[in-house]
Amino acid sequence: MRTAYNVETVRAAERELMARLPEGALMQRAAAGLAAACADLLGRVYGRRVVLLVGSGDNGGDALYAGARLARRGAGVAAVLLAPERAHPAGLAALRRAGGRAVGVEGAERLIEQADLLLDGIVGIGGKGGLRPDAARLAEAAERSRAAVVAVDLPSGVDADTGEVRGAAVRADLTVTFGTHKPGLLIDPAREYAGSVRLVDIGLSLPPQAELEALQHADVRRLLPVPGGESDKYRRGVVGIAAGSARYPGAAVLAVYGALRGGAGAVRYVGPAADAVIARFPETLVSDRGPKHAGRVQAWVVGPGAGDDASAVGEVLASQVPVLVDADGLRLADRDAVRARTAPTLMTPHAGEAAALLGVPREEVEGARLASARELAGRYGATVLLKGSTTLVADAGGGAVRVNPTGTAWLATAGSGDVLSGLAGSLLASGLSALDAGSVGAYVHGLAGRFAADGAPVGAHDVAEAVPAAWRDVTDA
Repeated sequence: MRTAYNVETVRAAERELMARLPEGALMQRAAAGLAAACADLLGRVYGRRVVLLVGSGDNGGDALYAGARLARRGAGVAAVLLAPERAHPAGLAALRRAGGRAVGVEGAERLIEQADLLLDGIVGIGGKGGLRPDAARLAEAAERSRAAVVAVDLPSGVDADTGEVRGAAVRADLTVTFGTHKPGLLIDPAREYAGSVRLVDIGLSLPPQAELEALQHADVRRLLPVPGGESDKYRRGVVGIAAGSARYPGAAVLAVYGALRGGAGAVRYVGPAADAVIARFPETLVSDRGPKHAGRVQAWVVGPGAGDDASAVGEVLASQVPVLVDADGLRLADRDAVRARTAPTLMTPHAGEAAALLGVPREEVEGARLASARELAGRYGATVLLKGSTTLVADAGGGAVRVNPTGTAWLATAGSGDVLSGLAGSLLASGLSALDAGSVGAYVHGLAGRFAADGAPVGAHDVAEAVPAAWRDVTDA
């Protein structure tokens, strides 16, 4: 599992380690890993033109020491000092001894235009808000240049703890981060600025409780339900789907499709789209008596394409089994009814739906995804899966938020969320917790989206069809 820690935790771990090491040893470790990453990116170091963008903190010191190492290998290295009087003195001395030079901000854009590689050491992980004017101009020049841009620990101008970008920021091709990932490297919009991320181990001792977690294949493989020799359809779990309407019968079909691919032993459907569901999936158990009288289920999915039918949502929320609420169900669900539930509840809004529930503009949710997911989970006392360019799963009880590392922009297509609801609901019925069902569902759904699209447009039914391939890819790894 990939983990990310907030700035306060990282700083504490750094202080503890520095107390046991010779002065400057930790920075040298970071600089060595940074220089190696830059050399790998360049391919050939000798004769290359490297420009360091250097601020006043330790982040700038890392850049200066890494620049010195590249200079000793034959690169032409120039450091642009945004605050010459506050540049890291030992790092600057090391660069000069290695044959590098230091310049001020004036005329720096010309150097940036000619560079093969730019090293962003303007602001470290403690920076808040956007870049100041001089730094913003350098960031803009870097974006216009043809040089590869490498960020030191985190792109300057993004928030390490939240992933927010509140002004000008550096866009990197590669971010070399030290000790652990920071949340901002895994959450949009900041993630878009980080490019590829390379983690350099510098020996930090970090607590077991992380700020953020990203499941990997091995984690998902351990969680996926596998039937045993004594399994029958009821032991494997039965998921109920209360979805669809005369206007949106397709939502019911797609939710059932996702549920059938999700590992449960059977799927019960309740709603007005029964004919469409049976025509496509004759193995579905159909009822016209409403959720309360549909028969035994181990979990419910309610809301996709439901229109304005609040009765089904209310019946499902009154049940004593885990419930996934999506789409129209989010709008129709009474918050007090959700909070009063004793069984787990998983809510799966996209940014627009989350904004409506929180009473804020959509842009606020998209710009502060981590805070929004946590706020919504707290308000409803539910686990929240916030869909989008970065899918986050936040538990009502706090703890580490899960971030999904799979997926593709091609998943932004009508009905894709309905497939995810059915898939995650099926995992709930098989016995996974709301946090695990949401996380595993998003992971497999995202992987299925990649397989289905393969770089081309894709429909929601294609995503559902690709779930078995994604499942096998995880279990066979």
